[in-house]
Amino acid sequence: MKQIICIKWGTKYGPDYVNRFYGMVSRNITPPFRVICFTDDGAGLDPAIETRPLPDPDFVMPKNTPGKWPKSQLWGDLGDITGTVLFMDLDIIVTGNLDGFFEFGDPSDTITAKNPNTPLERMAQTSIYRMEVGRLAPMREKFLSDPQGYADKFRYEQRFVTRNAPGGVKFWPRGWVSHFRMHCIPPFPLNYLRPPRIPRGTKVVIFAGHLNPDDAVIGQWSKSDPVRSPGDHLKATFDGRRRESLSKHLRHFYLPATWIAEKWR
Repeated sequence: MKQIICIKWGTKYGPDYVNRFYGMVSRNITPPFRVICFTDDGAGLDPAIETRPLPDPDFVMPKNTPGKWPKSQLWGDLGDITGTVLFMDLDIIVTGNLDGFFEFGDPSDTITAKNPNTPLERMAQTSIYRMEVGRLAPMREKFLSDPQGYADKFRYEQRFVTRNAPGGVKFWPRGWVSHFRMHCIPPFPLNYLRPPRIPRGTKVVIFAGHLNPDDAVIGQWSKSDPVRSPGDHLKATFDGRRRESLSKHLRHFYLPATWIAEKWR
């Protein structure tokens, strides 16, 4: 039984994100499988999705630190969920078969994507990672001893996991996981001429920062930026509408990723 888990907390993502997530998984995996969503609100979810309550944290969540520290709630006991599980963020696009994520390595290994933002640092990217339930419990206990202190020291939960996971972490084979901004959008100046593409061999495309699939499908950098044509974006470089440095402004444009509409359903 392949077990996929996800988290939906608060109001950032509605039930449509979870239902699309389930649709992508179900089309790209060999049964049997189950999808379990840990959530504080299961309204509107597809009945095929199992739900479990996301308990209120038994600690004060770190503040003013960029990491996704609520993920720490999955590092310990998961009730009736046991064995090996694959965690995935809701804001991902599945582009290939997921079976390999359950077959690679040893079932007890903690395996993550490699963070492309830190090429000189061996750091995990926890948008998609596999773990044996309970194996990370000692790491959670360490974090709970001083949540804010560890958040201040490591900044990102990904760095904390990399440095403290029992037995260390392993990484998925190169090319399985692609970062939308870094791997799919063509570099300047081709970003004005060619739409984003799915790199060959990619099974999952991850999104980081403020750019989500619903932005990418229409070609906007974030919800705070209006969608512009290539010509208008270039014109804004000099007419006072530019809000970033010249190099960032020129790079922060891309054509709509129309393939997302076909896969994200």
